[in-house]
Amino acid sequence: MQRRILAGERLVAAFLCGCLLFNYPLLSLFDTGGSLFGVPLLYAYVFVAWAGLIAMMAWIIEGQSE
Repeated sequence: MQRRILAGERLVAAFLCGCLLFNYPLLSLFDTGGSLFGVPLLYAYVFVAWAGLIAMMAWIIEGQSE
């Protein structure tokens, strides 16, 4: 039961981290017009942040099942 509560708290923390990652002040740092491997920097940041959040949530959920 304790692991389930801890996993829930970690998922809430992941949600809040996602809210911060996709909020205006941080997004404006990457809206410079540059590119990374031909992809605009803002799009690359959004994709990497999104993939990181999914990986973090999967790690939290998989750790709960043990």
